[in-house]
Amino acid sequence: MENGSESKPSVMVTNDDGIDAPGLRSLVRVLVSSNLFNVLVCAPDSEKSAVSHCVSWQHPLSVKKVDISGATAFAVSGTPADCTSIGLSKVLFPFVPDLVVSGINKGSNCGYHIVYSGTVAGAREAFFNGVPSVSLSYEWVAGKSKDDDFVLAAEACMPIITAISTEIKNNTYPQNCFLNIDVPADVANCKVRWTHRVQQLPK
Repeated sequence: MENGSESKPSVMVTNDDGIDAPGLRSLVRVLVSSNLFNVLVCAPDSEKSAVSHCVSWQHPLSVKKVDISGATAFAVSGTPADCTSIGLSKVLFPFVPDLVVSGINKGSNCGYHIVYSGTVAGAREAFFNGVPSVSLSYEWVAGKSKDDDFVLAAEACMPIITAISTEIKNNTYPQNCFLNIDVPADVANCKVRWTHRVQQLPK
């Protein structure tokens, strides 16, 4: 945990809805308030939904520091995959984060949607670079869901995030996968428990 912040593990947050999206802001707020993590943010400066794993190569990217209480945050004029790549490069942060969390997306990402999802791509790019990652999405229901539900979704996912962090520290987290989690619309009545059983694939 080479993060320069005592013994706290570092978590970098990205998304595809943009750095001002309520899903990301709620997730960051819950992570910061837990006082368990050194929280970093590297996210698109505007909405980049459904861009899949697109990366920028014809035009230079611009980066701007953003004030988010309790976190070190940057907005990037690129895609979620761009943001993850830059965030892991040590250009913005002096260390590689221990975990990348992409989300919380406004809308579910399951089945073939994971092919189109920029949220999932943000986590996948971290996986490609050997960094543990998870993408989070909330099953938004128009006319029923509200922005406060993102806080509940983030709180529901905290047991998973903290469990992953512990396994990373203990070198027991599997290296050949990344996680994609969909939080149901009725998140207030959900309970989450981390009980993974992963069989390592032969090399």
